[in-house]
Amino acid sequence: MFLAHYGRVMAERKISKQDGTERRASGRFRIEQEIRYRMLDRKNGNRCGSGRTLDMSSGGVLFTADESLPVGKRVELAVDWPARLDGRCALKFVATGPVVRTQAGAAAIAIERYEFRTKGSGLMPEVGRE
Repeated sequence: MFLAHYGRVMAERKISKQDGTERRASGRFRIEQEIRYRMLDRKNGNRCGSGRTLDMSSGGVLFTADESLPVGKRVELAVDWPARLDGRCALKFVATGPVVRTQAGAAAIAIERYEFRTKGSGLMPEVGRE
């Protein structure tokens, strides 16, 4: 699980329903990090934007978005990862998947594919470019 090392630290902050029950198959964790996203839409162009993650799980990411993202469209997003490789090398988490829901100023994707990449120079490299 991609949150294994960070998830242990954040376990006490797991998001659950008010009655204390969690209905999702995998727990969500509040991780607020800067992101860049790109809609993968050949027909209408690959629109890009930025935002912040609101929470993450091994199955999805909820994030703020510059614009309303259509449900069903595929998105690639890059997240500045809070942990460093060997305590020194900055990482980014890159995930791809469809938008599964939207709400005021935010969207959620289901993670179909993900990878960790070393982060190049600059605060936030463009999604998909290295």
